[in-house]
Amino acid sequence: MDIIQHSIAVGKYLVSPLIRHQDDGNYAASVSIRSGHGSGMHDRVMRFTPRFASHAAAVGYAIDQGLGWVRERAPRNAPLALPCAG
Repeated sequence: MDIIQHSIAVGKYLVSPLIRHQDDGNYAASVSIRSGHGSGMHDRVMRFTPRFASHAAAVGYAIDQGLGWVRERAPRNAPLALPCAG
């Protein structure tokens, strides 16, 4: 699985693609959207149906879907998405 390397911080959210290599050679994509800290932390995970021929395509799809979810909920003046060091 690939988690930390591609995480993106957007306001109070941390968007992390979760990619799994499948037995058929394709890649499955999920995304974790985390908010809060400590005991108040909430983590939403979405799994997607499409399969991808490359790891990069799966990462791109997961990030796009996660950022879309965040943009629907974030205030208009939220900071731009920034990659997290990992």
